[in-house]
Amino acid sequence: MNRQILTLFHRAQAHPLWQPATYVVVGGWNTLFGVGLYTGVYFLMKDDVNYFVLLILCNIVAITNAYICYKLFVFKTKGNWLREYPRFCGVYGVAMLLGMGLIVLLVQLMHVHPVLANIATTALTVIVSFFGHKHVSFAASPND
Repeated sequence: MNRQILTLFHRAQAHPLWQPATYVVVGGWNTLFGVGLYTGVYFLMKDDVNYFVLLILCNIVAITNAYICYKLFVFKTKGNWLREYPRFCGVYGVAMLLGMGLIVLLVQLMHVHPVLANIATTALTVIVSFFGHKHVSFAASPND
């Protein structure tokens, strides 16, 4: 029975949609982790540290968590951590700026409700960041 389950699992991993699906699941975890981390730290330290400083520190931890999870569970690379991490942060930053710019365009020029604009741009930035991480962050490097 265990061998059959393992065989099915290996077949599922070979499916072309396995990696994008895993990316979405891990992204969900990363979102919960980041929100939970900030919420917990905020309530523990709100009287001692400014909320924005806490946000910056928690985002650094959350982005690092995302990097580790994507590396280990989605892209499964053996590449150099110190080379991949800055590339990951770069892709993450570009996706964030793209999303912010698109929201402004949708809201200001096309008069789309900000919540709908956020949903639309989030969907697009998830797709863009998947390919960015696949082909930039975790791409094989000759030095790895």
